[in-house]
Amino acid sequence: MLTLGGQLVDLSLVKLLHDADDVRSVEGGTPGERVAVIEFLLAICYASGTYPDSSEQWPAWVDQKDALRPAAKWLAQRPEEEIWDLFHPVEPLGQNSLLAPFLDEHGAGPAQLVIERVGDYNQFFDHHHLEHPSPLPVAQAFRAMLTQHVYGPAGRARISGKKTLGDTITNLAATRLGTRIRVIALGESLGETLRLNLAPVRGPAGELNRTWTDGKERRGFKTKPGGRAVTGPADLHSYLGRSILLRPTRTGEHVDRVLLGAGELLALANEHLQDAVYAKKADGTSKPLWASATRAVWREAHALYAAVAEARSTTGGNDGGTLYRRLALFPAQDVAPEPGQQPARRVDLWAVGLVAKQTTAIAWVDGVFPFAPGLEARLYLASYRGSEIAEFVASALSKAAYAAWSVVYPNPKPSDKNAQIARFDARGRHWEATREPFDLLMEETTLGEDVHACLQEYAVTVATAARRFLAECLDPLPRNSQGAKARAAALRKFDVELDSAKAPTELRGEIS
Repeated sequence: MLTLGGQLVDLSLVKLLHDADDVRSVEGGTPGERVAVIEFLLAICYASGTYPDSSEQWPAWVDQKDALRPAAKWLAQRPEEEIWDLFHPVEPLGQNSLLAPFLDEHGAGPAQLVIERVGDYNQFFDHHHLEHPSPLPVAQAFRAMLTQHVYGPAGRARISGKKTLGDTITNLAATRLGTRIRVIALGESLGETLRLNLAPVRGPAGELNRTWTDGKERRGFKTKPGGRAVTGPADLHSYLGRSILLRPTRTGEHVDRVLLGAGELLALANEHLQDAVYAKKADGTSKPLWASATRAVWREAHALYAAVAEARSTTGGNDGGTLYRRLALFPAQDVAPEPGQQPARRVDLWAVGLVAKQTTAIAWVDGVFPFAPGLEARLYLASYRGSEIAEFVASALSKAAYAAWSVVYPNPKPSDKNAQIARFDARGRHWEATREPFDLLMEETTLGEDVHACLQEYAVTVATAARRFLAECLDPLPRNSQGAKARAAALRKFDVELDSAKAPTELRGEIS
C-alpha cells in the first residue's frame, strides 16, 4: 500500500480509492485491523475534501459510484515535499521520528506492535516474548500500527522515559476506540461502505496526521498533557494514539524492531462519536456501548435500530447529525418486502470492540446486523425480543443449576458454592449457541418474514437447545436416588420457569 523509500505513494492505494466500487471490502487478520484500515481511508477522504456537502445530499451521494475518485486524484497529486514513506528518517508515515536515537538500544521485537501478541500492557512486567526477533512483513506491520493507534489498550509502556523523551511517554492511555464499540455501516462494496460512513462536515475537515513531526503541534512527554482539540474529521480518523517507530530490515521488506510509547490525547465531544450508541452502566449512568467478555454484541443490537427509529420519528426534523440519523434519511419502503425477498436497499451495521481486562487485551468481539430503511421498527422488535428471550432462558438455566446444587450439596462450604454450582451451569454453552439463531432471526426479518412467527421459531430453537445443554451438564451425576432427584429437580425448575407468567409469551408451553 505504501512506498518504502523515494516514491510518493504506491499506486495501489490510489487505485484502491479510484476503483473502490469494484472492491468488496478491506482485509485484515482481526476485526479491529479491518476497522483501522477503514479509519485511515476515511481520513484520506476527509483530508481531500471528498465527502457530501450536506445531510440532504447524503442519501443520493452514497449512490454516486465515482464520488471517491477525487480522493484518489488528491492522493496521486500530493506535492513532493509531502512524504508518504513508512521508513523515512524524518517524517515516517504514522510514526514519531523523535524516537529514532533510542530505537536500536531500547526497542523490542515486532511482536510488540500486534495488540493480540503483547499480553499485559503493564509492560514493566516480564515480557521476554516481546524480544523475539522474528521479522514482521511490512504490510502486516503497517496494519498493526494503524490498529495500535485506534485500539491500543491502556497500561505502562516498557520504554524508559528517563532514557528517552520524558517520564510520561510510558503512560499508555486507551486509544480512541479502545473503550467502546465502533459501528460501521457496510455497503455492497468498499466504495459504498466509505460513502455510508463519510458525513457532511460542519467547519474545517482538518489535516491528515501523516507523521508526528509535521503539521500541528503535538504533546511532549515531560508532564501529563490535557487532550488537544480535534481540528476536523481528517484529524480525528488519523490521530496518532501511540508514539511508534519501526525499523526495517536491510531489504526493506520486513520490520525487525519497534519502539512504542504514549501518543496523542484528544478532547472528544459528541460530534466525534457519530456512530456511538449508549447503554446504561450498573450505576444507572450511560456511556457509549462497550465490548464485554460476558455480554455479546448481538445482545445489544436493538440499540442500533432504536437509534434509527428515533431519528425517523423525530417531529422537529432530522439534521443527519449521527450515522443513525443519516440512515433514517433514506426513503422508507412503502411496503415490506415479500417473504424471502431482499429489501430495496440493505445496509449491514457492523459493530466491533476490543475486550480488555484492566490492561490486558482479551479478545475482539463483533457482530453484523442487517438494516433496511423503513424496517427499523420490525428489526428493533425482533432484536429486542430475541435478546429478552435469550436472557430469560439463561436465567432459567441459572435457577436450574441452583436446584441441582441444592440437592447434591445439602451441607456445602460457603467457599465452595460457586464452583459447585458451575458444575451444572449451562449458560456459557447457551450464549455461544444462541448467536446463530439470533442472526437467522434478524436475517429473516430483513427478508420480510413475519416477525412474530420468526420469534416463535427462534424461542423454540433456543429453549430446546438450552434444555439439552442442561441435561448434558447433569449427565455426570451418579445413577442413584440422589442423582435422579437432582436431575429431576433441575429439569423441572427449568420447565416451570419457561412456562411461568413472567416468561416471554413465545416461550410459554413450548418446551416439555
